[in-house]
Amino acid sequence: MLLYLRLLKESFAFAMNALRNNKLRTMLSLLGVTIGIFSIIAVLAAVDSLDRKIKADLSTLDKNTIYLTNRSFGPSDIPRWKRDQFPKVSYEEYQYLKSSLNNVEDVCFQYMTLNQTLKFEANTVDNVNMVPVTFEFTDIQRMEFSSGRFFNESESNSGKQVVVIGHDIAQSLFGELDPIGKSIRIYGQQFKVIGITKKKGDSTMGFGGGDDVSAFLPSNFLRRIYGDNNPKVSAMIIIKPQESIDIDELKGEITQKLRTFRGVKQGDIDNFFVSVLSGFTDLLDGVISQVRIGGIIISLFSFLVGGFGIANIMFVSVKERTNLIGIQKSLGAKNKFILFQFLFEAIILCVFGGIIGLLIVWFLTILLTNVLEFEFVLSFSNVLIGFGLSMIVGLLSGILPAISASRLDPVEAIRSGF
Repeated sequence: MLLYLRLLKESFAFAMNALRNNKLRTMLSLLGVTIGIFSIIAVLAAVDSLDRKIKADLSTLDKNTIYLTNRSFGPSDIPRWKRDQFPKVSYEEYQYLKSSLNNVEDVCFQYMTLNQTLKFEANTVDNVNMVPVTFEFTDIQRMEFSSGRFFNESESNSGKQVVVIGHDIAQSLFGELDPIGKSIRIYGQQFKVIGITKKKGDSTMGFGGGDDVSAFLPSNFLRRIYGDNNPKVSAMIIIKPQESIDIDELKGEITQKLRTFRGVKQGDIDNFFVSVLSGFTDLLDGVISQVRIGGIIISLFSFLVGGFGIANIMFVSVKERTNLIGIQKSLGAKNKFILFQFLFEAIILCVFGGIIGLLIVWFLTILLTNVLEFEFVLSFSNVLIGFGLSMIVGLLSGILPAISASRLDPVEAIRSGF
């Protein structure tokens, strides 16, 4: 055992000495591996960060939340031309479902509409995400407020001109002033600010984190100025079920009630979609997995180039040191010593290249997190993957040159130096 440890130690020392004596070649070899490791780990870190952010944005919502719309969350077997003919969900359908459904905590109505400009005195914020909803939205979304409140049932039903604005909107319009009670101009009319949402940070989704740059107002105000069939708005009914409820059973109940309300004939397909948030998150997980796999496959090409570069350099190194290998063998060096000497040289090159690549990724995650206000994360598992891949590439790149060096005939090797 001690003999093998000594053999490994001497082989390692010999490999390090060879790398130090060929600094330029070592640096060029490191570059290929560094780029390969950087590419793969950067892709993994970016996808993992995106995945974590999406899950954080959706964490405020119950995964069993049901969305009733005329659009599908995911792929559908129904042709596009037929889906385009589906009627929008209506406020009357929201009222009907709210009064007739059992085993639900809240039912909310929401419009999706065009962004607007908000004004307060001389200050203006453009392209603000407008969220016209009914009063139940705050409980379904689990909204948090830094000050003020959400509009109540009476204000929601009457379409009163009150508004809740996001943290970033409040900062841009009011600065150090207290926005509560102030009036801002939206849709050419005055709205009273009654609440400010708690800062969440940038969002990758339209859920949750987008509150910072959104304005919430009663949906009935928009119904009053646009009507129910205006092309500028589309509607959605959000249903939050009670805990421990069979979701499939509830979906069936919703489907049957809405078919009856709309007068859909037996045998005809549903002209609406009942989607569960968990299905949407599963779809996102699938998309993220495909993006991760695609990114890794693309990055592997640069990694392979680095591996081939290491192998090429090692063959050159064997050629240059053929005479030295012959002398070592004539003095009693075993084939294992020669093998390990070149194998360690390739592995050390790749590991150093991997470390540099990981350091670059780590630096970029810190830089981009501060610049973009999006938290990029380099996980410990990704670091282990980087080290593991470096060692594997070093082993694969160095094994053939190392074997060829260990099998050299000592006499022929010494003769080649003359």
